[in-house]
Amino acid sequence: MVVTVNGEARELPEGETVSALIARYQLTPEKVAIELNRRLLRGERYETALKEGDEVEIVTFVGGG
Repeated sequence: MVVTVNGEARELPEGETVSALIARYQLTPEKVAIELNRRLLRGERYETALKEGDEVEIVTFVGGG
């Protein structure tokens, strides 16, 4: 299935979850914010299965000072 991730079309396996997508990009779930179809997705909903045509934005938190 094709899902748009950060503005780029990506071919992903059917039924891929948000959690699996985070792991695919080797990100730490506690250090990202996920927007699914323009709605902020809370951590407890990361097991949501993605569907054809979904749009995902992944924002990583970067510390600094």
